[in-house]
Amino acid sequence: MSQPQSQPSHAHDLLTLIITTSPTPSAPSTELLSAILVSFRKHCPDLTACRVVLVIDTYDHIASAARLKKGHVTADGAQNHEAYKENAKKLILHEFSQDRDGYEDDEDENENENDDDDGHVLLVTEGDAEYGSSAYAQQTNAVPLTITRTKDGRISFIEPLQRLGFGLAVRSALRLTETPYVWIQQHDWSLIYDIPLAPLLTIMQESEAVESESEPDYDYGSESRRRQTVTVPVKYVCFPSVRMLSYATSDHVMQFPALRALTNLYKQNFSNPTAQAGASKIPLTPLFFWHDKPHIASTEHYLSQVFPNRVAMLRGAFIEDTAGHRARTEMKDGQWKKWACWLYYPDEGKQLCVRHLKGRTWRGAEGELEQKFEWMRLNSLAS
Repeated sequence: MSQPQSQPSHAHDLLTLIITTSPTPSAPSTELLSAILVSFRKHCPDLTACRVVLVIDTYDHIASAARLKKGHVTADGAQNHEAYKENAKKLILHEFSQDRDGYEDDEDENENENDDDDGHVLLVTEGDAEYGSSAYAQQTNAVPLTITRTKDGRISFIEPLQRLGFGLAVRSALRLTETPYVWIQQHDWSLIYDIPLAPLLTIMQESEAVESESEPDYDYGSESRRRQTVTVPVKYVCFPSVRMLSYATSDHVMQFPALRALTNLYKQNFSNPTAQAGASKIPLTPLFFWHDKPHIASTEHYLSQVFPNRVAMLRGAFIEDTAGHRARTEMKDGQWKKWACWLYYPDEGKQLCVRHLKGRTWRGAEGELEQKFEWMRLNSLAS
């Protein structure tokens, strides 16, 4: 595998962290986001030195009962979300605005310049997130965005006037991204295992050199063939949740001869290019889906594969519900290399790496404790 001509020496030169957040029962508290940041510091500290884009999505309707996946909040929820937006921005500014060599001010004469309460100089611009068909003149199908960023470009906030949904939130952030890779992070998935970010990024860089190589001849119906050492593109790496443990031998793979064959051919321990001799290798197995849970991906690949045009993602839609199923269908038809999705696979798939905190129901530490005591009270009355 050939070495790229020029490699930045740090992960923060290669990757932008994109965090998406939206109304939650725990608002206006930022405990949920704080838990994610704590998990970064513990299990992937390189992330805290990266550029960050926080997309703060909003709601569609105020209703008598909250249905957050549908964009419905209560009147109290709407009020709490307004306070949450300000609290979330303050948290990210505090965590990511530390001075670091190598960044220069990035000014634009068309931007408005404001100072926040803590003295950060923020540049404000406007944008749009277009979606759906534009066939009819009376349909603009675009959500206005307010984009706020620090002068060094290290921190950006995207606030839509209407609800975007996860898919359009990610695409809006990708369009601001200047690094070749992104880490996509929903606000309620925490890391629980160390992630080798720098080695993974180098593997992805090196795989660019073999992107144009043709698929080797392989009889997918014969799984007894001896495994080859092959070079393949690595465009997307997901981190396993509880439902993805032992993925390579799960029904998602084993029930399909073509997917079993691809796993047998490509599953491998990649050399760790950033470590000394004898260091642990990086285990990856082919993944036959594009998940929304925490993952690293090529920025260009994301835009071209998931968002090839404005009709590819509807407002309010999730990526795995749309592009994810399209990707799996094409992979089962022999086009896995087109998507080049992988799963980080420590301990042969037995090691959990991320945990879902269930942001749509989580009410914060205090709220969860109150709910627990209420359940105990009701159980005691029933007994």
